Amino acid sequence: MKTFVLPGTDITAPNVVLGLMRIQDKSDDDVRTLVRTAMDSGITFLDHADVYGSELHGCERRFAEAMRLTASEREQLVIQTKAGIVREGPYFDFSYDHIVESVHGSLEALGTDYIDILLLHRPDALVEPEEVARAFNDLADAGKVRAFGVSNHTPRQIDLLRRYVAQPIVANQVQLSITHAPLIAQGVAANMQKLDQSISRDDGLIDYCRLHDITLQAWSPFQAGFFDGPFLGSPRYPELNATVERLAKHYNVPPIAIATAWITRHPAHMQVVIGTTTPERVAAAAQGSEVPLTRAEWYELFRDAGYTVP
Repeated sequence: MKTFVLPGTDITAPNVVLGLMRIQDKSDDDVRTLVRTAMDSGITFLDHADVYGSELHGCERRFAEAMRLTASEREQLVIQTKAGIVREGPYFDFSYDHIVESVHGSLEALGTDYIDILLLHRPDALVEPEEVARAFNDLADAGKVRAFGVSNHTPRQIDLLRRYVAQPIVANQVQLSITHAPLIAQGVAANMQKLDQSISRDDGLIDYCRLHDITLQAWSPFQAGFFDGPFLGSPRYPELNATVERLAKHYNVPPIAIATAWITRHPAHMQVVIGTTTPERVAAAAQGSEVPLTRAEWYELFRDAGYTVP
C-alpha cells in the first residue's frame, strides 16, 4: 500500500481509504471483519460523516460499538468525518454552532477524544467564512480536530474559506471514477468547439488542488455516474471492461484493482475512497494502490470510458 504525508499535516496516509457510510445495519463481527481486512491491506484511513446511518451519527456509533478501540488501536487509525448537511431539510449549515455541535456529536459517537480530519460536507451557499474560521480555531485549539478540509468544493469556494481560515485546507473529497471524470476530461479536450467534454464545470479543480497542496479524495470510484450502478461488469461499457480485464490479467490483480489504479496513477496523489462493505472487495480494490499503469494504459482506459483524446 502506497502512503504519503498528507500535505499541511503530520499524518501519514494510505492512498486508499475505507468509507463507512453503509455499516449501520452490520453486526459487530461484520464491522470488525471489514475494518480488519482493510487494515491488513494497509488501509488505516477511515471515512465517516455525521449524516451516515439511519439516525444522526448512526454509522459513527455503530463503528465505535463494534470496534471498541483501545487507545493504542485508535492511534493506528486516521479517522475522518464530515459536517454541514442537515438532512431533515435537506439543506446545508456551516454556522459556528452547527459545526461545533456536529463535531461534539461525532466525538461522542466515535468514542474518541479527537478527529484527525474534519471535512465540510458539500458547499453551503449561505456560508459565512468568519463563522467557519471561528469554529475551526476553537476545535483546533481544544485539540478536538487535527486538520480540516472540504468536500465537493470549487476552487473559488475554497479560496473564500482560505481568506479567513487560519488552518490549511488539506483535502477536498469529490466524485471521480474512470467513467465519471469531468474533473480530468475537460482539461484533456480544452477549447474544442461543440464538444461537451471541453466545457469547464469546476474551474480547473485538480490543478488548483495540486498548486495549493490539497489532497483530492475520490468518492464513488467504481460508479458509472451519480449513483447509477458500477461500470465494472456493466454491459453499458463493453470496451472499457474488456480493457480492464486484459490489464487485470497482465498485472495479476482483480479487475476492481485496475479501477483503483486508474485514480492512484494520477500524479496529484489522490486517495480512493472505497464504500463497499464486502471485505473481499476491499482487499481486491486495495491491490490497485501500487499497480504501475503506463501512460498508454491510463489513456486507453480513459478513451474506452467514452472520453475524447484529441
